[in-house]
Amino acid sequence: NGAVPGERGKQDKSVKRGNWGNQIEFVLTSVGYAVGLGNVWRFPYLCYRNGGGAFMFPYFIMLVFCGIPLFFMELSFGQFASQGCLGVWRVSPMFKGVGYGMMVVSTYIGIYYNVVICIAFYYFFVSMTRVLPWTYCSNPWNTPDCAGVLDGNISSRAALNLTHLLNTTQKRTSPSEEYWRRYVLQLSDDIGNLGEVRLPLLGCLGVSWVVVFLCLIKGVKSSGKVVYFTATFPYVVLTILFVRGITLEGAVTGIMYYLTPQWDKILNAKVWGDAASQIFYSLGCAWGGLITMASYNKFHNNCYRDSIIISITNCATSVYAGFVIFSILGFMANHLGVDVSKVADHGPGLAFVAYPEALTLLPISPLWSILFFFMLILLGLGTQFCLLETLVTAIVDEVGNEWIIRRKTFVTLGVAVAGFLLGVPLTTQAGIYWLLLMDNYAASFSLVIISCIMCVAIMYIYGHRNYFKDIEMMLGFPPPLFFQICWRFISPAIIFFILIFTVIQYRPISYNEYVYPTWAISIGFLMALSSVICIPIYAIYKVCRSEGDTLLERLKNATKASKDWGPALAEHRSGRYAPAFSPSTESHLEVQPLQPEKGQSEAVAASPVQGSNGSAHSQDSRL
Repeated sequence: NGAVPGERGKQDKSVKRGNWGNQIEFVLTSVGYAVGLGNVWRFPYLCYRNGGGAFMFPYFIMLVFCGIPLFFMELSFGQFASQGCLGVWRVSPMFKGVGYGMMVVSTYIGIYYNVVICIAFYYFFVSMTRVLPWTYCSNPWNTPDCAGVLDGNISSRAALNLTHLLNTTQKRTSPSEEYWRRYVLQLSDDIGNLGEVRLPLLGCLGVSWVVVFLCLIKGVKSSGKVVYFTATFPYVVLTILFVRGITLEGAVTGIMYYLTPQWDKILNAKVWGDAASQIFYSLGCAWGGLITMASYNKFHNNCYRDSIIISITNCATSVYAGFVIFSILGFMANHLGVDVSKVADHGPGLAFVAYPEALTLLPISPLWSILFFFMLILLGLGTQFCLLETLVTAIVDEVGNEWIIRRKTFVTLGVAVAGFLLGVPLTTQAGIYWLLLMDNYAASFSLVIISCIMCVAIMYIYGHRNYFKDIEMMLGFPPPLFFQICWRFISPAIIFFILIFTVIQYRPISYNEYVYPTWAISIGFLMALSSVICIPIYAIYKVCRSEGDTLLERLKNATKASKDWGPALAEHRSGRYAPAFSPSTESHLEVQPLQPEKGQSEAVAASPVQGSNGSAHSQDSRL
């Protein structure tokens, strides 16, 4: 994994940028990035809504034909150039706007994702009591409509009455829902009515940003150590909750609800669209994070193997989480005497209302609650690390001089402080409306467009033959034929299908009974456009700045790979990337020995002189 045998001078390490400590760190970080809150609160619900076990069929087909190929493409792209989501576009400078689009998307997601983590922190802290605060209806914030599953000793007749009440009026609100809406959020009546900042949430937002910053203080060197815990411990918690869940009465009903195949739904286009969208968003394609994480790999690392391991782990986690969620929802439905569909929910409603309420029915409920929210925090942090690192790496690589590389920690601090300040409006009384608006629009169809353009730029503008040769030079073998076909034809077609599907399926956003006003939806569309608009704006700018007399010449020059495209380290620049030594090229090469103090003696003694990576912009450095 690295240096070629017989060539002692080769290090395969980027001294200036840094590398992962070892391969496990990269795989765990990527698993932590791909496995997020959506695996727990979105996939199980999609699965039960789209035909249970039958949904697994389109889901795994989309994984094989779209998920894994796109994942492999992004990893190999970042690893080959050892650059973040902006630097890699030396491959075709006109498309650098795609990198800026990825940065904008990561910024939006990074802002609201940490607010979800901060709410999980809040629930985590308040769970440290003898009785969970959302257990009974006897609190000051409860309304007369509140009907708890544990209020008083419910006799069988009262339980029947409760069931009757549930089935007829649907007026019952659970104590957990009232706690969420009336106490934690103190929800306002409109997205424009911000009200006051909820100080407990603001405090938790500060805590979550401090945690993210401390874990990234030394870049991938520190976050690579943290992921040993944050990427593995959620599986321990999931297993504990799974074992507890399946031992409960009614758990089998819930799991059957989740898994029973309804094969007639397979012919429904919506099911295929949901499967493709879920794979696409779940793996984190087109966020820029995969390119960034892979850029810290050693040049000869087998990212083909990694992409398959990570993609399959991500999907298996989603399926496993479904058992954990539905076993406990089945138990709760059994306890209330209602159908599972009455208690099933998704998104924040599942994580902060339905599941916490089900936990109150268990003995020693605070323990299960602490475990559940701790798991949510860790799942969220794994993704948040990569979102922040994506932005920081893009900025540092773009400036690229010694001064900023030495002060990378301050860049991280600056981005974290900005993220905290931009997240403050989401902790107001209308915060949840804004959070869901960002979730629905900031990272929906814009990601699909970014990914489609990336596929086209690499396969058709840079050229598939060139790219396959690059991968062969890096891995020692060309990409398998299946991936070549997927990259060129199948994956772009599926991405285009997701885009069409997203447009056809579009429904204006609502939250429970609240329908968003037109001006709020307009802001949502502007957020979505703000990332996509980077692509044409930068392309026009680049064409105008390119050399050439006619528009066609300018276009050719703008799309042609720049001179410094290729492997970052001089020792890997062989074949068509080997520097041609001429007076014109030697003039801009930077001399930067790996060990300055030994430079003189080694230059005389060693015949194959040790190369090093120059600054991020003059990669061709030679001694």
